[in-house]
Amino acid sequence: MVGVRGICKRFGGVQALRNVSFDVAPGTCHALMGENGAGKSTLGKIIAGIHHADEGEILVDGRAVSIKSPMHAAALGIAMVHQELLFCENLSVAENMSLEQIPRKGLWVDRQAMRDRAAEWLAPFAQINPDSLVGSLSIGQQQLVQIAGAVGRGAKTIIFDEPTSSLTQAETEKLFLVIRDLLSQGVTCIYVSHRMKEVFSICSHVSVLRDGEHVHTGPLNELDDASLVRLMIGRDVDQSAEPPAFDSTANPMVEVRDLHSDNLFEPISFSIRAGEILGFAGLVGAGRSEIARALAGLDTHARGQVRIGDRLLRLGSAPGSIRAGVGHVPEDRKSQGLAFNLNVRENSTLASLGEFASFGFVNKKSEREAAESARASLRIKCPTVEVPVDSLSGGNQQKVVLSKWLVSDSKLLILDEPTRGVDVGSKSEIHALIRELASQGKAILLISSELPELLAVSHRILVLRNGKLAGEIAREHATEESVVAMMTGIANV
Repeated sequence: MVGVRGICKRFGGVQALRNVSFDVAPGTCHALMGENGAGKSTLGKIIAGIHHADEGEILVDGRAVSIKSPMHAAALGIAMVHQELLFCENLSVAENMSLEQIPRKGLWVDRQAMRDRAAEWLAPFAQINPDSLVGSLSIGQQQLVQIAGAVGRGAKTIIFDEPTSSLTQAETEKLFLVIRDLLSQGVTCIYVSHRMKEVFSICSHVSVLRDGEHVHTGPLNELDDASLVRLMIGRDVDQSAEPPAFDSTANPMVEVRDLHSDNLFEPISFSIRAGEILGFAGLVGAGRSEIARALAGLDTHARGQVRIGDRLLRLGSAPGSIRAGVGHVPEDRKSQGLAFNLNVRENSTLASLGEFASFGFVNKKSEREAAESARASLRIKCPTVEVPVDSLSGGNQQKVVLSKWLVSDSKLLILDEPTRGVDVGSKSEIHALIRELASQGKAILLISSELPELLAVSHRILVLRNGKLAGEIAREHATEESVVAMMTGIANV
């Protein structure tokens, strides 16, 4: 259905793709995998008409085509569901879904037809009001709107770029049902994801890119997790590491007493010792991210008492939290974690800029040295820290968010979904970095929707349910079943 032949693409001094060739059979779900920066999203955008290849050709249904634009790709039956959400947030869902083709009644916009079409497209995915402003929806709902639009336009080939990175488990399962239904109708899917379990569940074939080059195409049933990881990163990944030892009898570095916020979460108390990694588990809406935002000074309604070391935290003040030593890696890097108009160096030092300034002037040399040190520690793939942060892959952007708090030397590091959209190799590196930071005496609060991640990295896990603390599970007693049972309140899960 789709083929690429000798595709090459360069961005400035970076060779993103080099002589990539493979085919995707009609009516299959074909995984496209590789590390962050391997060229997966770039190749998808070339097929979707967003980028243009420097060399090579694209085949659609057996014939060579020159795809000039996304509209041209749509006319050829190709659509792309993007990892980073692309919407006019001040417009309604129906308006966003009709931007490519606005229904009219004479000289006027036919708003009823617009609403009806949006409702029809959304029906298989979620009950979302077509009149709702896109900016008022959750990230997961926005992702579903994007997917519904691509499917609704009748695409014959759909490129899914990390489609489940913002979805709950229930939403993911619903998406898989839709994809399987599309496959039964002869639609071809190219599925870009770092989640091995998803890929083996939904895909029949896989192509692997490494450093911009094609290294493998074949049936997935000929591979297992370890062999696929080896193809992606060229080495084995050690998944058996234990969290570092810490002094469980020492005084807590972080003490939280009766922290609460109206209509978000009820009073909660807990402590974290130096070197301890505390996991937060819970379903979407349980209050995990809301507590993180309160500790980071982003909730002006938060009340309670928080002590970092010997310093009492001033709630509702982000600068106050930073000065007290709180670092916050937010769930949504696009709107909360990065300044996309700045480069890697400027983003890395943004939370500690005062340390590099004198008499109102920034010492760019020392700033660059700090950013380069963080880049090396996190293995951020970029030719220099002076490149725009929006030129990096999603996983490398996530590492830049983390680098900001490495540079500022935070005492409490709050990591909200730190490996979201990150490949398996980079995830292993981030896990190793979390352990290393804990061994240096930092207190870590880890929020993750991936239970294997929580079980692998945390010393103990607090479980939240409906804005309340449901319980605590020590590492030696924690299993996926025990955590889910406490998350849901269903004893026999």
